[in-house]
Amino acid sequence: MCDERARMLQDQFNVSLNHVHALAILVSTFHHGKHPSAIDQKTFGEYAERTAFERPLTSGVAYALKVTHAEREQFEREHGWTIKKMETEDQTLVQDFLPESLDPAPIQDEYAPVIFSQETVSHIVSIDMMSGKDDRENILRARSTGKGVLTSPFKLLKSNHLGVVLTFAVYNIDLPPDATSEERIQATVGYLGASYDVPSLVEKLLHQLATKQTIVVNVYDTTNASSLINMYGTDVVDTGLLHISSLDFGDPQRKHEMHCRFKHKPPFPWTAVSASVAFLVITFLLGHIFYAAISQIAKVEADFCEMMELKVRAEAADVAKSQFLATVSHEIRTPMNGVLGMLQMLMDTNLDANQQDYAETALASGRDLISLINEVLDQAKIESGRLELETVPFDLRSVLDNVLSLFSGKTNEKGIELAVYVSNMVPEVVIGDPGRLRQIITNLVGNSIKFTHDKGHIFVSVHLANEVRGPPDLMDEVLRQGLNLVGDLSNKTYNTLSGFPVVDRRKSWECFKTLSSTAVEEPDMIKLLVTVEDTGVGIPLDAQSRIFTPFMQADSSTSRTYGGTGIGLSISKRLVDLMCGEIGFVSVPGVGSTFSFTGSFERGKTSSLDTKWAQYKPAVSEFRGMRALVIDKRITRTEVTRYHMQRLRITADIASSLESACSYLSRTSKTSLSTCLAMVLIDKDVWDKETGLTFHQSVKEHRQNCSVGSPLNFPKIFLLATSISATERDELKSSGLVDNVLMKPLRLSVLIACFQEALVSDKKRLVNIEKPSLGKLLRGRKILVVDDNAVNRRVAEGALKKYGAIVTCVDSGKTALDMLKPPHNFDACFMDLQMPEMDGFQTTRRIRCMENEVKEKIASGEAPVKMFGDVEDWHTPILAMTADVVQASIEECKKCGMDEYVSKPFEEEQLYAAVTKFFESG
Repeated sequence: MCDERARMLQDQFNVSLNHVHALAILVSTFHHGKHPSAIDQKTFGEYAERTAFERPLTSGVAYALKVTHAEREQFEREHGWTIKKMETEDQTLVQDFLPESLDPAPIQDEYAPVIFSQETVSHIVSIDMMSGKDDRENILRARSTGKGVLTSPFKLLKSNHLGVVLTFAVYNIDLPPDATSEERIQATVGYLGASYDVPSLVEKLLHQLATKQTIVVNVYDTTNASSLINMYGTDVVDTGLLHISSLDFGDPQRKHEMHCRFKHKPPFPWTAVSASVAFLVITFLLGHIFYAAISQIAKVEADFCEMMELKVRAEAADVAKSQFLATVSHEIRTPMNGVLGMLQMLMDTNLDANQQDYAETALASGRDLISLINEVLDQAKIESGRLELETVPFDLRSVLDNVLSLFSGKTNEKGIELAVYVSNMVPEVVIGDPGRLRQIITNLVGNSIKFTHDKGHIFVSVHLANEVRGPPDLMDEVLRQGLNLVGDLSNKTYNTLSGFPVVDRRKSWECFKTLSSTAVEEPDMIKLLVTVEDTGVGIPLDAQSRIFTPFMQADSSTSRTYGGTGIGLSISKRLVDLMCGEIGFVSVPGVGSTFSFTGSFERGKTSSLDTKWAQYKPAVSEFRGMRALVIDKRITRTEVTRYHMQRLRITADIASSLESACSYLSRTSKTSLSTCLAMVLIDKDVWDKETGLTFHQSVKEHRQNCSVGSPLNFPKIFLLATSISATERDELKSSGLVDNVLMKPLRLSVLIACFQEALVSDKKRLVNIEKPSLGKLLRGRKILVVDDNAVNRRVAEGALKKYGAIVTCVDSGKTALDMLKPPHNFDACFMDLQMPEMDGFQTTRRIRCMENEVKEKIASGEAPVKMFGDVEDWHTPILAMTADVVQASIEECKKCGMDEYVSKPFEEEQLYAAVTKFFESG
């Protein structure tokens, strides 16, 4: 605290010192630098008085001129007064006396008479400052050093305070900083002095501090260490706790100090004692806490080390589990590949009905086993974080058609209506993982079929998430009907697909964050909402909380009614999470269940689709512009039929009964429509024989009025049925009441085949739409099969020969290297991955190295092209085939130079997708 006071006093003095120095420069510039002088006593006095606020600590300022003895007479004549001597040697420039009573200055070499002064000290004008002892010393030191110098303390008469005089030499030229004393003395023309009231200066400082009353301050001149001069403060009893701070007033020869002490002796330090005791207690407590913390940290570190060890063990166990699953998968799938392949080959031979049935049953059971293995491995890959999604363009509607094809037989057997609807707002092509999307929908539809008996329906609908957020008037009819579950009490039916009650689908997505969020989606991204609705038995309330838990079922007892592993929904939820979506459900026992999930996809372009997705385009153009009449009493089911018609570019009109359809035909036959009615689709629920005869007569009349002479006899009549006996079908067709019966679920391939048969003439009919033909791609192709397992070689050979390929089999990678050394005549190679000595990865790398060497030789001219069969760019398509679906990923295969990937046993669709990239259909 004393250091702070000393610093503040020193700073204030230095500010005042700078202003005095500036006044000295002013005199040098305007008095000695101007001829005639710009300053006289009046000007100096007024200026000094007006700028006194800049020097609040000074009593007065005055300027004394340097006058030599030779110049004295001339000087006195010019000023009209005699240079006076101080009355005593210790007189100062601030003492109060009459100059007229003073004696003339005695003869000496040099004088310093005051010629300018502030009004407060005007009485010292004409007094020789060199005649005072302290003032003379100050003047001599100031002019030789070029700095401000201080006198020893003296009493100011008016205030009786001790003060000091600060003196600056005034030079007539600008001197360099390193000028010598002689140069400075030679250039001196006068001296500017200022007196300071030190006690007033200190009082002002202490006034600014709040602790003035408790702290005693003394300021001493300590130039003479043996005799200190007290410049401020009174002598007080030593109360201890003295603190001394040095003061620097700019004069190195004068030393000053500030002493600070408390005014009273400090009382007994009870506070300090208490604080010390408290400190000891706190230290003890902190020590105890620190010891406890150290102990706890040691325990945590031990627990952490134990946890890390357990983590390492768990990771090792997870790796071991994954390796075990991969090994088990390979070991199970390898013989299963032989079983399924041989069964498929057996079914291609001449079998009687019983033998064919046995073979089909065995094949179906084997495929179920493979499906179970795949589910378990999917769960393992998801748990280990190894499952990644593809990003490819695909036709969503075709994917849903594939799902319908998979379950159509089961639903027809049970008499359950299965239908799919996709909103017009959903793009034709989206970019994502079609296989995983199909897997989710297949799991949900499979569960619905399992838990739905002999009534009701299963309805899959796809909309954009934005459609659900919009107002009802902007929704399509299917979504509006699904959200407005109003029953027809007269017929005891509901406005659903089958008329049976369903749960409120809104509750299945009400907790979805994406549907309640207002965040703006990226322009190319869409969020799909897929809903699977059924009228099954529902999920018990106590089981709904664990429905997405792996290997958990609503009924997990050994005597449960429904089979399954209980991991389908768990896998579906994980896949939905990977698609940045959410999944939820609502279920009421005895009414049914509805599952909904969202997924993020990118908008795609139709041109980016693979060729197999565009297989129906010629047929679609065949039906473009036709008109159809759909007769159905269910609004939702009518919209589903209209959706399939729109896919064929057929315009559909709606009638709710056969009677209203008759009125429609009567009405349209009398109007000139641009196109006549091409077909009538009647749902079996509205068909009855009596009304059917009347309707058939109306159709005949419409044919005569609309297209007389037409060989096709438009419109054709199709009956839509979920289940119908063969006898009833034959009876309807033979009676001529209908032209054909269409079995639900409706899907594009079935509709095209049926409509082409009925609507297109033999001359105009396009080639029937067939499944992708592997025979056209593989016929005559020379294929090399590399596999160390003899059964697998036989199966692969049989499967490829079935489609007309010329197959050569080898049992090792080394043999394959010799066979595929350019030049060779193989069109492709199917390579097993896990083989002894040299696996498929190493073999492929070696083959690619050989091909690159050939390319370099041809490019450099080292070898002629004819030497390698006139082929410059040698690259044999190599397709990986393996039963290990965990380790053998597409990325790993492509890293070593493989072109595609097929899993064993071969599936026709997957095999077609792989080879169509390399071969053109013949």
